[in-house]
Amino acid sequence: MRAFVFPGQGAQTIGMGRELAGAYPAAKAVFDEVDEALGESLSQLIWEGDAETLTLTQNAQPALMATSMAAFRALEAEGFAITDADFVAGHSLGEYSALCAAGALSLTDTARLLRLRGQAMQEAVPVGQGAMAAILGLDFETVDRIAREVAGDEVVEAANDNDPAQVVISGHKAAVERAAEAMKAAGAKRALMLPVSAPFHSVLMQPAAAAMADALAAVEINVPAVPVFANVRAEPVTEPGAIRRLLVEQVTGTVRWRESIANMAETGVTEFWEIGAGKALSGMIKRIAKDAVVRNLGAPADIAALKG
Repeated sequence: MRAFVFPGQGAQTIGMGRELAGAYPAAKAVFDEVDEALGESLSQLIWEGDAETLTLTQNAQPALMATSMAAFRALEAEGFAITDADFVAGHSLGEYSALCAAGALSLTDTARLLRLRGQAMQEAVPVGQGAMAAILGLDFETVDRIAREVAGDEVVEAANDNDPAQVVISGHKAAVERAAEAMKAAGAKRALMLPVSAPFHSVLMQPAAAAMADALAAVEINVPAVPVFANVRAEPVTEPGAIRRLLVEQVTGTVRWRESIANMAETGVTEFWEIGAGKALSGMIKRIAKDAVVRNLGAPADIAALKG
């Protein structure tokens, strides 16, 4: 069995997807459609802009989705199909890429939803008040417990359960810093403050969740061609109403990536294809499902190797 997985924020780089667009007309068409949907040349920013502007949440989210979809359309041009996967999944914003690839969302709607999602998440908490940190070397239960113990009147929560040795916490800056020190005292190998501008996947994102509820209510969601593993459930969903509801919950909820991969592996998935920019998910997957075959598909050479 096989799963297609799609990366989240942090994987963005200047130039991503350019080779795909040059080699595959279908990939170029993805960037053209996203540019049209947003009313601006996002592709120019992706290929020729500066990293700081691309990293802005409102840009990074649709840009990463566009790159993933360009890679997926290149795969389709070589004869592969969504039904070559038994499941699809994506990390945070990558769940939108997965839904788009599976036909649950149109490309235009996905681009607009992610632009809005990025803006709403950025605006939910004033810059400087929120933070996130990666905790290395402690399991999710320990991180979750310590976060609750040190929160006090502020918010700090376990936001991303990435793999057995990496959990990301999110919340008020002072509480995250306090929790990071407590994690190190409890035996964490490292506690790294992340270069993000908002406390994603925490209750502080509630204003963004409300904005996404309104936006998602206005778009058509189809039954996906293959089941989509939902971040907040770590289980497959196909019903459009459930998909819509879980995408809203995802804004404030924990990304249960470790459980999602483990559950797919337990179901019989032995092969994971990471479609789009970077290799971050592949590293996580290898630490979760050690015997799985992992492939990275983000450039024409990767797809050529797959065919060969």
